[in-house]
Amino acid sequence: MRRFTYEAKAGGDMAGIEFGDPIKPFSALWLHATGFNAMTYQSLLAPLGLRQRVAALDLRGHGRSTLPAKPSRMKSWKRHRDDVIEWLEKEAPHGVILGGHSMGGCVALMVAGKRPDLVKGLVLVDPVIMSKSTYFWQHMLTPISFLLPKNAMARRAKKRRAEFGSFREALESYTGRGAFQTWREPFLADYLLDGLERTDHNSADSEDQTWSLLCEPKWESATFAAQRNRPWSALRKVKKHKIPMTILRPTRDSVITDKVRARLILSYPAMMMKAVRGTTHFLPMEAPYEVRDQLSAFLARLVERFTLEEDAFVERSLKVRRRRTG
Repeated sequence: MRRFTYEAKAGGDMAGIEFGDPIKPFSALWLHATGFNAMTYQSLLAPLGLRQRVAALDLRGHGRSTLPAKPSRMKSWKRHRDDVIEWLEKEAPHGVILGGHSMGGCVALMVAGKRPDLVKGLVLVDPVIMSKSTYFWQHMLTPISFLLPKNAMARRAKKRRAEFGSFREALESYTGRGAFQTWREPFLADYLLDGLERTDHNSADSEDQTWSLLCEPKWESATFAAQRNRPWSALRKVKKHKIPMTILRPTRDSVITDKVRARLILSYPAMMMKAVRGTTHFLPMEAPYEVRDQLSAFLARLVERFTLEEDAFVERSLKVRRRRTG
């Protein structure tokens, strides 16, 4: 794994991690969920680096990125979309397999909708896509949006504990609790590596320490509440340009309702909607192999140009088949 930073036009840097041969062009890019960071998914993505060059970004206000992140100005995820497009234009103008989890999945779809030339395929893991009526009212009531109640996720995020006395205290505080109780190792520890930063000015060996969340609760709350997005219009563009697309959906607590699922399938019949049994919204942390396999399949077919037959499962048997003679 290698870290990198990209100096953005808006001022500040966009940070990320990458895997694979640095001489090769980027073949895939991963976008994280709200409140998380690129490092959270490193164990999922690392094996893909044995084949291709793969990256993951810290979106604005998350992880090690230092782009301006003012909660009062966060009204939609277009800001994230445009940040990703800027990075792709510079670092991967030939296009990539674009994947993402939750917010990252929706942002990936929005990127493909605005710049289909930069996206070869989409792997979206429980992307935040709500009903068309929800987005309609978000846009229609913009002048009085301050009167609308914030969603539950935004309210909870704003109250999130922001400081800890040590890295270990934070790790113990999260382990086995709330959203983290179903996570496999090492996802939680990896999330905290780039989710926390020591902010006191005491000596390195001092017992009096302060560790703060890099994604500040106010920014996380504003990001959850920023739903003036247009994923359905982006989907129409994806369909028009015939971009291969797979959605992995958990069987419990999915953000995609059954009605939205049906509408998505009707809107783009060529895409694949796959349910992963026994998973929740945190599917990548619970069944990382499912996500990796789908990314791998897209890399094989859309980058390495394997045929379906070449990419199929290999039949294995201990039996020796004898040729018939005569």
